Amino acid sequence: MNSFYPLVHLPSETIVFDLTSGQDPRNTPGCFGIGRYAEKRGTMYSADLFKEASGEVRNIHLGLDISAPVGTPVHAFTDGKVLMIGYNSAPGDYGYTLITEHLYNQKPLYVLWGHLSQESVKLHQIGQEIRSGQVIGWMGDAHENGGWPPHLHFQLSYERPLVCDMPGVCSEKNLQAFLKIYPDPRLVLSPGLTKLIDAPPPLE
Repeated sequence: MNSFYPLVHLPSETIVFDLTSGQDPRNTPGCFGIGRYAEKRGTMYSADLFKEASGEVRNIHLGLDISAPVGTPVHAFTDGKVLMIGYNSAPGDYGYTLITEHLYNQKPLYVLWGHLSQESVKLHQIGQEIRSGQVIGWMGDAHENGGWPPHLHFQLSYERPLVCDMPGVCSEKNLQAFLKIYPDPRLVLSPGLTKLIDAPPPLE
């Protein structure tokens, strides 16, 4: 059985957000929280970046979001290597980004780490080995992470990306095809984080 290191050390009061109507009012800069995978997120994605030529909006989330204060360390969940380093500069995009390569069930698995700080990408060179538990970066501020409240966008891919990017959201018409390419991040999460995400919402 695989044992994965926590991506971020989260306190017990971490919130699992409900972003189905757009922003969750509890999602304030610096709070600890989780945004779910395969969640349709209402009106959150209004930038031109998220509009398809057909007019459809890409608003179904293909990764896992972990919110925390600016500068919070982000850790490698297992051994791997740095595949790509980039800066996705469009408003609403990932900002400073890493893509790493790992083995999962003896097959390549590619991981995008988005919304990092500029200092994070200075740590790495393409081809560099990383070890489980290693700090591979820190959460970036809005001016360097695409304009978002500080958080990590963590996304898996079975397909090797051609550039330092992955579609972080998709439209309804592409959902089933994209879920086969970009699987549920719970495949590689630590037990504590998986338990937190899977817990039922608290009673009001």
